[in-house]
Amino acid sequence: PSKGAESMETNLRIGIRIISKMPSIIAAFDRMRNGKDIIPPNNSLGHAANFLYMLKGELPDEEDARTLDVALILHEDHGLNASTFASMVTASTLSDMYSAIVSGIGTLKGPLHGGANERVLKMLNEIGKPEKAEKYIMNAIAEHRKIMGFGHRVYKAYDPRARILKDFAEKISKKRRDMTLIQIGEKIEKVMIRELSKKGIFPNVDFYSGIVYHFLGIPTDIFTPIFAMSRVVGWVSHIIEYTQANRIFRPRGIYNGPIDVEYVPIEERG
Repeated sequence: PSKGAESMETNLRIGIRIISKMPSIIAAFDRMRNGKDIIPPNNSLGHAANFLYMLKGELPDEEDARTLDVALILHEDHGLNASTFASMVTASTLSDMYSAIVSGIGTLKGPLHGGANERVLKMLNEIGKPEKAEKYIMNAIAEHRKIMGFGHRVYKAYDPRARILKDFAEKISKKRRDMTLIQIGEKIEKVMIRELSKKGIFPNVDFYSGIVYHFLGIPTDIFTPIFAMSRVVGWVSHIIEYTQANRIFRPRGIYNGPIDVEYVPIEERG
């Protein structure tokens, strides 16, 4: 690792290296845990196609490679989300690029930021059939349970990324000749919009991405690492941009607890 306070050229070089290695690391991890040989990158393939090749050991067709490429593009940046902000905070101290990216990964690990598409896929499989979807969702709403893949801190309308991924989810479902998951998803979407759209709750990017990854043959438990594989582009870009006119992040906390409280000596406290 470098010592921090690097030039833009150095950070760009390091950032590109991190971006390029993420797919190799994730694919190698999955193959090693399954007792398979690691597959080195194929220099003739693009970023998305190479990942599928290293993960599965066979060349993806053009349609599958394009599908993953679009999914990665849609996830690579989204303003000052939690992981991007964490990366920038670390970088603003003039720590090194590697440490800043680790901050982003650690933040993405939290279930309120990463992992929603895994839980969407789990929900779809739990429902099992399209005709069971409405009852499931209505019960969940009545019990005030969170429906994964819906709602967003910024979007109070239909997430435009979700519209694109829905189209790709439909196409790959038809290609795999298995429409069950997408039909359940579409039924859930219809019920949720009917019941909660007035509150600004619509499908977000996570709702259909799990179906896409599932039919690309990607194991469910590496959905979040793939999120990091994509979002690392945004982390690196924001870090490089911000540190060109760097100022350390130092927000002020506003105290809202009790005031004018009488001091009680330690020995008198109960």
